[in-house]
Amino acid sequence: MGILRRAAEGGAEGGMKGSHASRLPPPLYSKMATVDLDSSADPEMDLTSDEELEREAEGFKEQGNVYYVKKDYAEAFNFYTKAIDLCPKNASYYGNRAATLMMLSRYREALEDSQQAVRLDDTFMKGHMREGKCHLLLGNAMAASRCFQKVLELEPDNSQVQQELKNAESILEFERLAEISFEKRDFRMVVFCMDRALEPASACHRFKVLKAECLALLGRYPEAQSVASDILRMDSTNGDALYVRGLCLYYEDCIDKAVQFFIQALRMAPDHEKARLACRNAKALKAKKEEGNKAFKEGSFEEAYVLYSEALTIDPNNIKTNAKLYCNRATVGSKLNKLEQAIEDCTKAIKLDETYIKAYLRRAQCYMDTEQYEEAVRDYEKVYQTEKTKEHKNLLKNAQLELKKSKRKDYYKVLGVDKNATEDEIKKAYRKRALMHHPDRHSGASSEVQKEEEKKFKEVGEAFTVLSDPKKKSRYDSGHDLEDDDMNMASGPGNFFFQFG
Repeated sequence: MGILRRAAEGGAEGGMKGSHASRLPPPLYSKMATVDLDSSADPEMDLTSDEELEREAEGFKEQGNVYYVKKDYAEAFNFYTKAIDLCPKNASYYGNRAATLMMLSRYREALEDSQQAVRLDDTFMKGHMREGKCHLLLGNAMAASRCFQKVLELEPDNSQVQQELKNAESILEFERLAEISFEKRDFRMVVFCMDRALEPASACHRFKVLKAECLALLGRYPEAQSVASDILRMDSTNGDALYVRGLCLYYEDCIDKAVQFFIQALRMAPDHEKARLACRNAKALKAKKEEGNKAFKEGSFEEAYVLYSEALTIDPNNIKTNAKLYCNRATVGSKLNKLEQAIEDCTKAIKLDETYIKAYLRRAQCYMDTEQYEEAVRDYEKVYQTEKTKEHKNLLKNAQLELKKSKRKDYYKVLGVDKNATEDEIKKAYRKRALMHHPDRHSGASSEVQKEEEKKFKEVGEAFTVLSDPKKKSRYDSGHDLEDDDMNMASGPGNFFFQFG
């Protein structure tokens, strides 16, 4: 706002004190009505003399000054325009209207008036000053510097213009740093540089668009949308702003809407290469993803895996869509029994989008399938903290149960049978393992081997005692502790063993 206040410092030329209002001549609207260059004049009608026109124009200017002091800039603009219509060769009138346009934030129009003012009078210091400030506000620091140098030629001791030159230099430096940072993909630094540059160049659409584009690339879509929308409210045909709006939608996986904005941007600016590339990527990404989905639904899992992989190479910057593609590929991977790759793809999806619940659920299931229960519990806890549904609660409880069970002795593994083994299969497995580890078979071995085999023999007995008893087996399978059960681990298996002996 400091620049905006300084932009109209001194107001409009020609004495802008309140006392002038009482001395203003009345507006000569009747005389203006007689000036009509496009109609044939009455030969008997007296033409308004140049002096009268100048006097009337001066009156309009004075009235404009009064409204300017009152901060009624719209009305001041109207009177300065009337003065210019009567005397279009007067530099101060354009200067006054430029000052008013600046207060109305109409900087491009103010720039045109300032340039016209100095064309009419090259020694018009305030005209050069205003032209420079307009250039600065619009982000053209080099042009602003040239104008400020002209002011210094006219007034070498002007301290205000020296500060404006420093502002122009700082803008050029921030532009330079932003360009380097963009090439390095350091988008946060670009946003920082543009924020600093926009302090003296608050009306520069170019800086705002670059900031918005980098905000989009950082995933800060609402902020980027807000900046682009502000520009479009002032200039609905701004191709850069339309491109940024499309980019935000594209990165939020609203591809159809994004394409519409890219096409609109290309209508406004046919040579907009970024919009053209983004439009092409958006269409390609959508098509490849849909091909992958179709193959998956048809059960062509290998083909779907390849298609999702190809889609992931199209645009590394599209974080949200790529997160979905990684999760889709993980789903296919689990179908193909590529569980470790599926886990890796889910991890990549979560890295891109930490709020992606579906990826956590898919990874948790893969952890369950690979008996990595602690990891599964961690993922299900994350999901349940985010969405406390009954389904998620049950998934978490089941994972916790499996984790608890995994920390006990695995009696199925001790006997070498599947968890769905029948009673006969369990008996046969017990007999085989008991014979394998029976102490009598290792009586000639070293004491260390005898102790190890005796330990295994007892474990086989414990396993059979539990798994051969339907009640104990049911409690064991459901995760209950069996320590409180009055089990005789020594006698039961031994007696059974000798029945086979």
